[in-house]
This record gives sequence, structure tokens and C-alpha cells, in this order.
Amino acid sequence: MTIVVGYVPTPEGNAALERAVQEARIRQGDLVVVDLDRQQRHDLKELESRASSLADGSVSVRAQSVEDGRDSVDAILGVADEHDAELLVIGLRRRTPVGKLILGAQAQRILLDAGCPVLAVKPAGTARD
Repeated sequence: MTIVVGYVPTPEGNAALERAVQEARIRQGDLVVVDLDRQQRHDLKELESRASSLADGSVSVRAQSVEDGRDSVDAILGVADEHDAELLVIGLRRRTPVGKLILGAQAQRILLDAGCPVLAVKPAGTARD
């Protein structure tokens, strides 16, 4: 069993990573962290180490980056398909009242197109309106 998580270095990305680690521990599965940050490439070994430390070493972790020029949504859906993911975890950001009428385009594509269940999480302390 594999859990796939989309990661960007934001509160939403960190919340998604933490929850994905929890899910991997609960399900006794592996974790694949997909670095979706377009601004800065992260050291994949460092990202793997961070996720492993969150799991106290109890989860096998692998990190992957997105190929340059590849759409982030296509990339994470491709990784989920490639690993026959049991669950895909993404972070959602708080939206304005008007923005709530329309879910973010990337999140909506993931929710609609994923071949597995998707868990969308918000960072702790996100207010509800």
C-alpha cells in the first residue's frame, strides 16, 4: 500500500505531509512525497529524511520531483497511478468568501481525476467562516 502526498513548503504543504505520514503509519504503507514546488527544487534526500523523522522511522519514504515543464496535477496523478496509490493527500489553502464558490483549479482537477481516494487537509488553526 502506498500513500502519495503533494508537497510544497507552505503551511498547507506541511499539513499535508504530516497527515500523509499519519496515514502511512495507520495503514502500514509506504509514503511517496512529490515535490511540487516550482520556485525552488528541494533536496530529495532531505525531504525523505524530514518525512521519515515525522514517522519516527516507521514508514518507508521516497521523494520524487516533477520534471521541468510538466503540469503539477498531471505529475502527482501520474505518480499516484504509477504506485497504485491507496490514498492521495493534498493541502488546501483558506479561501476568501468569493473564492469559496470556486474550488482551486488544481485541487478540483485532482479531486475529479484521481483514480484513488483523495484526502484534502488544511493547516491547524485555519478559521472556519
